[in-house]
Amino acid sequence: MQKTSNKRRRWPWVVGGLVALLVVAFLGAALYFFNVAMVAGHKSFINNNTKIEKSDPLYAQKMWFQKTPKQVWTMKSATGNLKLDAEYIPAAKKTNKSVLIAHGYMNNKDSMGAYAAMFHQLGYNVLIPDARAHGDSQGKYIGYGWPERYDERKWINRLIKENGADSQIVMFGVSMGGATTMMTSGIKLPSQVKAFIEDCGYTSVNAELMHEAKDLYGLPGFVAWPLIKTMSGINRVANGFFIGQASSVKSLHHNHRPMLFIHGTKDTFVPTAMVYQNYAATRGPKELWLVKGAVHAKSFATAPAAYQEHVKDFLEKYIK
Repeated sequence: MQKTSNKRRRWPWVVGGLVALLVVAFLGAALYFFNVAMVAGHKSFINNNTKIEKSDPLYAQKMWFQKTPKQVWTMKSATGNLKLDAEYIPAAKKTNKSVLIAHGYMNNKDSMGAYAAMFHQLGYNVLIPDARAHGDSQGKYIGYGWPERYDERKWINRLIKENGADSQIVMFGVSMGGATTMMTSGIKLPSQVKAFIEDCGYTSVNAELMHEAKDLYGLPGFVAWPLIKTMSGINRVANGFFIGQASSVKSLHHNHRPMLFIHGTKDTFVPTAMVYQNYAATRGPKELWLVKGAVHAKSFATAPAAYQEHVKDFLEKYIK
C-alpha cells in the first residue's frame, strides 16, 4: 500500500518534468527558427563584382549596372537609429520621374541591377537602398517590409528633396521588396508618389512563414502555428513587432494609388495563389500580369521584353 502511495506522489513530478522538458524544447525550436528567419547572416549574397554569365537573359542590363557610376546616399532609419545605405543613378536626361526599388530577402541593392537598368532606359532616376540588416545598411534583424515601410517613406522624401516638389515617384519591389512595396502603400505618403509595382510579394509574413515551415521543414500546421506564435513574441521583444502585424493584404486595404501586380505561374516559394489575395485587397486602379512558367523572382529573366513592356505601358497611364 505504501509503495502505491509513493508511486502516486511521483507521477505529478514525472508529468511536470516532461511538460517542462517539452516547453524548453519548444522554446529552443522557436529561438532556432527566429534566428534562421529574422537574424541576418552573411548580409550580401550578391555584390557588384559577381561574375555575370553571357547566357544570363539579363546580361546586358546587369553589365550596364556594374559599369554605371552611382552616387552613394545614406540616412538614418525611421526607427532604431540605423545607418542605411543606398545608390542613386540620375536619369540620362534631367527629369522629375524617379523610381524607388526594394530588393528581396538576404539580397542587396546590387541584386537589383537589371531592374535599375530597365527603369533607367525608361527615363527614370533610380534609387536602390539596402534594407535594414542587408548589404551596407546597419541592423541585425530582418523586418520583412514592416519596419522598412517607414524607411521607404524617408527615402521618398529624400527623392523629393533631390528632384523637386513636382517629383513623380514610383515604388517597385521584388519578393520581400514586393511585400515592402505593398506595405508601404498602406501608410500616409507624399502626393508625389504616383504608382506601385510589386513582383511576387507575399500576402503576410505569417502566411509566408507558415508556408515555408511546411514546404522546407515538413512541419504540420498544428506544430508550425504555435511555433510561429512563439517566434512572434520573441520578434516583438527583439525586433519591435508581432509577426501577425506584418500584412500586405491589410496594408493594401488602405491603398488607393495604382498598382501593377506581377507573379510567376510556377512560383512555389511565394505561391502564385498569394497574388490573387493581394490583387483583391487593393482599393486603387490595378492590373495583374501572370508570367507563364516563371519561378520565384524570375519573371523578368523569363520574359525580359514583355516585362519591360508591361511596366512601361502601366506607368505611362499614371506618369507624364
